Order: sequence, then structure tokens, then C-alpha cells
Amino acid sequence: MTVLVEQTATTGTPEPVREALAPWHSRVGAFAIDVAPGAAVIATMALVSFTVPARGVWWWVGVCMLGVVTLLALVNRLLLPVITGWSLGRALAGIAVTRRTDAAPGPWRLLLRDLAHLLDTASIVGWLWPLWDSRRRTFADMLAGTEVRRLAPEQVPPHISRWAAAAVLGAAAVCLGGAAMSYGVVYSADRAADQTRAQIATQGPKIVAQMLTYDPKSLHDDFARAQSLATDRYRRQLQTQQDVVQKGNPVINEYWVTNSSIESASRDRATMLLFMQGRRGAAPEVRYISATVRVSFAKVGENTWRVDDLTVLTKPKPPGGAK
Repeated sequence: MTVLVEQTATTGTPEPVREALAPWHSRVGAFAIDVAPGAAVIATMALVSFTVPARGVWWWVGVCMLGVVTLLALVNRLLLPVITGWSLGRALAGIAVTRRTDAAPGPWRLLLRDLAHLLDTASIVGWLWPLWDSRRRTFADMLAGTEVRRLAPEQVPPHISRWAAAAVLGAAAVCLGGAAMSYGVVYSADRAADQTRAQIATQGPKIVAQMLTYDPKSLHDDFARAQSLATDRYRRQLQTQQDVVQKGNPVINEYWVTNSSIESASRDRATMLLFMQGRRGAAPEVRYISATVRVSFAKVGENTWRVDDLTVLTKPKPPGGAK
């Protein structure tokens, strides 16, 4: 007797088809080549833009570089596969993204696929799903209806390894350049601030003492010297104060600095707090006084500083509160 056995059709992926699908490690390598260099440059330039002076030359260099690299990364991931069938990383790994029907995906489908990779990242499992999925798909592939398949040897573009190496080395060079640029700008600013502090610590007290000191016998020359120590902006205010003194009964006014402190310093500006003592009048009516002033300095030459503003914090009074 003959027994007929009905064969059950298998629903798994045929072995030849599965062999055509890209292995997991190839996908990881391709993704790293496509994303890591651009992400490194974008992160570096974003940090550079926060460390250099805003709206300055180096700030614009960093922002422009960030924009250019972002555009190149998007072209590589979304536009290049539509035109050539592969991105830089996938070509190096010998794989390509296709639809289930073997048709090439459009840029919007590729964009949807890349955005869906956020789901793979959030769950972590999505990136590992190709290890046991019959069609080696991530969650993003399932949502976008795509697969990643091997390229035939003749489909791999020539010299792709050179292009990939150039992209990686270029990104590394830009990152190093950005780091050097940030360090150089910050270091030069700190160095300039240190130089300003050294110059103001020496020149500041002398400038202020000379500006506030005058003698009725040489009043015109003393006031002219004081005006030469002020910037154009502060000189008008100083002249108004000098006119008031000239119209009154001027007496000897002499100041010297007993202590000082630099509050802030940059390449071309500085603010200093000065504690001063002095004498007003001539014998036998000499009155010893003290005052505290805050002075803003502006750089007008290579190593020349001028008073840009002077604010009296405590008006002249006898030392120790004596009357």
C-alpha cells in the first residue's frame, strides 16, 4: 500500500534570499562610517561656538563649518543613496538599502528610516533585532518597509576605501582644528587679560593720581595733563568738572593711591577699584582726605591706557572719620 505524505510548506526566508541580506556587523560598520565622522565634527563645532566670542570671526567659522558638515552628512545619508544606490559607509561595507520590491527607496523614505532609528536607539533592542529577525531588519526597517542587502562585487564603487579614508581623516582634522582654534582663542584671551592686569596694576594708580591732582599755580597745565589721560568719551565730562573748579576758588588738590584692586580685565578694557588718600589746601589750612573711586580704563594704543569713566564711591572726607 502506498502512503501519500503531504509536505508542509515552510514560511521561513529561503536560504539564498537570506544570504543576500546584509550581516549585522556590516550594517554596524556602515552606520559608523556614515554617522560618526559627521557627528564628531558637529559636536566639536558646537562646543567651539560656545567657547569663542559670539559673533566673532572664529564663531562664524565654527557655525559655517557646522552647517556645511551637517549638509554633507544629510546628502550622504538621504540623497546619495537615491542617486547612486549607496552611501559612503554602505558602499565601503558592500551593502545597500532597498525596498522589499527591490526598488530603490526615495529620500523621504530614507529620512523616515533615519528618524525611526531613534526608536531603535531608545529601546536598544532595535539595533540588535537583525540578529534574530528572518530578514535581518531593525525596527526602522520594519516601519519604513526597507531591507539592507549585499552588493554584488561589480556594484561596489571603485576606490571607495580611499574616499572613506579621506572622509574620516578629514573629519578628524577638522575636529583637531576646531579644538586648536578654541584653545587658541581662549588662551589668547586669557593671556591678553593677564597682560592687561599687569599693565593696569602699574599704570592705573599713576594715571588716576595724576588726573585728580592739581595746583592753582599750574592749573592750566595740570588740567591739560588730566585731559590727555582721558578718552574722548570721558574728556567732555572731565572738562565740565574742571570748569566748575576754575570758576570757584581752586586750592591745592593732591591724591595718592594707598591700595587698589582690579575688578575685571579683557584685551582692551579694565575696571579698577582704588582707595586713595590726599591733601587739600595749603598750610595752615591743609585738610587730609580719603576717597574710593571705581575707574574704567580703555586701551588706545599698543600699551597705552586712558580713563574712560570715573565713579566716586565715597566722597573725599578726613581719614578716620575726623571732622
